[in-house]
Amino acid sequence: MDLPLFRHNRPNRVVTFDEYREEGGFEGLKKAFSGMSPNDVQQAVLDSGLRGRGGAGFATGRKWSFVPRDLPGPRWLICNCDEMEPGTYKDRVLLEHNPYSLIEGMTLACYALGVRHAFIFIRKGYEKAAANLARGIEEAKKAGLLGEHILGSEHSIELDLHLSAGRYICGEETALINALEGKRPNPRSKPPFPAVKGLWQGPTVVNNVETLANVPAIVANGAAWFKGLALNPEGAGSKLFCVSGSVKNRACIELPIGTTLGDIIDGACGGMRDGKKFKACIPGGASTQFLKPEHWNLPMDYDTVVKAGSRLGSGGIIVFDEGHCLVEATLNLINFFARESCGWCTPCREGLPYVKEILTRIENGRGEEDDITILREHVKYLNYTFCALAPGAMAPLDGLLRDFEDEVREHIVKKKCPLK
Repeated sequence: MDLPLFRHNRPNRVVTFDEYREEGGFEGLKKAFSGMSPNDVQQAVLDSGLRGRGGAGFATGRKWSFVPRDLPGPRWLICNCDEMEPGTYKDRVLLEHNPYSLIEGMTLACYALGVRHAFIFIRKGYEKAAANLARGIEEAKKAGLLGEHILGSEHSIELDLHLSAGRYICGEETALINALEGKRPNPRSKPPFPAVKGLWQGPTVVNNVETLANVPAIVANGAAWFKGLALNPEGAGSKLFCVSGSVKNRACIELPIGTTLGDIIDGACGGMRDGKKFKACIPGGASTQFLKPEHWNLPMDYDTVVKAGSRLGSGGIIVFDEGHCLVEATLNLINFFARESCGWCTPCREGLPYVKEILTRIENGRGEEDDITILREHVKYLNYTFCALAPGAMAPLDGLLRDFEDEVREHIVKKKCPLK
């Protein structure tokens, strides 16, 4: 099956501009500028069923539709490439092999939204990806596919790279907007939502790298083609899964939406490492609940994973075997979230370090029975915060208490980690 994102990839090097074009690159852009209106492009994305690939899974075409057409002043598009979720590295892999799908996708999105100037907000550590993008933007300009009067039309679109200092809070779209404006990256109060009042108070759309990189193939091949890539009737398209942990072959792979968890681990990653048994996994980056052996045949799609009690999120799958302590694993994730809190609201600023303290005591054999009750209270109350950082941090803890409470209690009763 010819999937849209990795089909241009070369082993150990980036695809060239000429190779990308020879393989159908920029055909979607040509099709849009020669016979499709901006509304046609937006409708194609809506009909395709493309959902945000950065974590939230919101319908991309619907998100675009929230941008008012009658407000004066410029509109803005921002690509979020500040990828910092533990277990997630798909955008880096994509851009290190092929920057052109994102460049073409952003140009199409700008055309659909009436945007003249767009930004790629990329973390500073992604130096190779940033260099590829900078080169690709210049190549597209020289070919008349970006910049002034694209393909001889009246439309002019500029893309700029912004290298972020790199903090996890910048994955929240309004904090990212503040950072791009040169302010402290605290989240903003919503409403107003960015689609109405975002960057420099103008209508703004923030999309993930993988999301925008899918747009060229949708426009070139049609919405029905994209929906048909999925293995389940409710799904649409393909998904990048970055698999780490206790598998034989850790990798970032592109597979049809609806591929089962077992097929990803056994088929694409060669099975469990060292003959160990599968115990659990985090399916969508650090801010998702655990999936268990009973979910081995679960189709990996947004709604099916939600029904199973977790989220597909970014598609960052972290696999744990029978020898892994999930109290320790959850503590490791909470340590990350506590460090990355921006400190803007009290529940997140004070609650996450306290959760970290309690889990540390339990892991070190100093936990008490009441600690479980206190942790459950934090899962509840840390959902009342200014942004989604703390609720996301509570997801693995919620999964630990829901599905592996016996393991937590065994730490308390035996006054040590039973797996060490």
